[in-house]
Amino acid sequence: MSLAARQRFTFEDYLRLEEDSAVKHELLDGEAWAMAGGSPEHAAIICNLGTLLNLALRGQRCRVYTTELRVRAKATGLATYPDVTVVCGGLERDPEDRSGHTVINPRVVVEVLSPSTEAYDRGEKLAHYQTIPSVAEIVLVAQDVREVEVVRREANGTWSRQLAVAGQAARLASLACELDVAEVYRDPLATS
Repeated sequence: MSLAARQRFTFEDYLRLEEDSAVKHELLDGEAWAMAGGSPEHAAIICNLGTLLNLALRGQRCRVYTTELRVRAKATGLATYPDVTVVCGGLERDPEDRSGHTVINPRVVVEVLSPSTEAYDRGEKLAHYQTIPSVAEIVLVAQDVREVEVVRREANGTWSRQLAVAGQAARLASLACELDVAEVYRDPLATS
């Protein structure tokens, strides 16, 4: 049995694929990869993060988006759907996406780490996000332990890391808010 060659996609091809697909794909180096669904815990953490950020940013010119928003790192070509995205000011849409469904100016991107994608999210994907000029912070949220890591672009262009664990809060300087780690993992259905 032979394996079929993988199809190479231009960004335009990829956009057509996404229009017709029930499954979201990530585009990188001409290859489109189906994005797997997450666990109930993964989904709950995403929902908690969205709620916390929406409450913290009320009255500011920032908007919180779910994983339905496609983000593109133009410098590297990565097109993906972060678990949570915050855009401040107006949306800057990718001019190559005539549908207007891809943004290129997130201020903060959040990834909830899954066992199958953690190494990629902490490594290669993080490096792609760091090429987006508007990105000030990348938030990596563990799923198996209660910790939130903030990777922050400093004024001199370097990147720093701050880890917050249970009993602490993760500071998002670019949004002037904090995420209480206990609230990120809050689960009203958990039994004691």
